[in-house]
Amino acid sequence: MRKPQPDRYHHGNLVEALIAATIDIVEERGVEHVSVREAARRAGVSPGAPFRHFATKTALMTAVGEQAMDRLKAAVDAALQATLDQAPLARLEALGSAYLQWALRNPTHFQIISSRSLIDIAASESIRTANAAIRAVMVGLLEEARRDGALAPDLDIAQTVLVTRAFGYGLARMAIDGHFGEWHTAEPPADAVPKALRLFMGLLKAKPS
Repeated sequence: MRKPQPDRYHHGNLVEALIAATIDIVEERGVEHVSVREAARRAGVSPGAPFRHFATKTALMTAVGEQAMDRLKAAVDAALQATLDQAPLARLEALGSAYLQWALRNPTHFQIISSRSLIDIAASESIRTANAAIRAVMVGLLEEARRDGALAPDLDIAQTVLVTRAFGYGLARMAIDGHFGEWHTAEPPADAVPKALRLFMGLLKAKPS
């Protein structure tokens, strides 16, 4: 028999309780077992209680995605604030490191925010705004590095943003999905990921004349 779920709900925090319950379901049973009613049961509220907040599973998963993005953005902002006195490419590396470290520490949140089949990006202004803000910072740092002569001169900024994003996302996805056992057995992902990031950043730098 299943152990009874603790009553998570306290007045005023139903949304937070439902999000926490959803994370538990994903981690224990997989995304396919998430439902608004099951989240309500785990949160200790009536089956109908969540529907004024989340009419569908997608709406509930999008709320988890918004929580994930808020936390990711906070990690990125902290890294950028801590490197205000550093060169633009060093700050870009700090941004990438914050993203990767957050993903490795929060694999469930990362998987949910990464999957456009689980969440409704068009319905979430907060996710779109945060994504746009991070992209704008990346563009700004690359443009500043170009003005300083630190960026390889043949790199197109827009393409470099795309490749940088793809690299970070792909590296995080490989680590979380367990691909390192096939492609890099020398060390665990926590050690290999920052070294890979450093290697990638070296490819963006202008070569000494």
